[in-house]
Amino acid sequence: MNKNNLAYDLSKYEDQEPEKAPKIRLRKVRSENAGSVPKMIAMTVAAGLLMGMVIYCKVENAAVHTEITNMTKEVEMLGSENVRMQSEIEEKTALGSIETYAENILGMQKLDKSQIEYVSISSGSVVDIPENEDNIFVRIKNTFYDFLEYIRG
Repeated sequence: MNKNNLAYDLSKYEDQEPEKAPKIRLRKVRSENAGSVPKMIAMTVAAGLLMGMVIYCKVENAAVHTEITNMTKEVEMLGSENVRMQSEIEEKTALGSIETYAENILGMQKLDKSQIEYVSISSGSVVDIPENEDNIFVRIKNTFYDFLEYIRG
């Protein structure tokens, strides 16, 4: 660059007409990716169905959780009822309450020593059982039953 104090010569630009701005024309370009109306409707319906299925699944999930909560409460209630009934059974089967029931309701009394009788057997400790003399049909029947018992295990 020259370092001088000369101004630019603007005269060469004065006689020229200004350039006209080019006309911009819009041209519709049909894109292959742009879907037709039926495709757009089908995609909208598919998206709506998908969203509907998601909402339905969420509703069913909430219903299942509510049912689980209700069943848990019922299980806890039945557990406490079970504890109550077990304590009631233990109370009724206690030895003191059985004795009271036997004395008051059934009219029973405790055993005295005067009511005890001892039996003594002096004939020995061996018992003789005579053999039965069965007829032939009874023996066949018994043999058949023994065989069936053997097969059954």
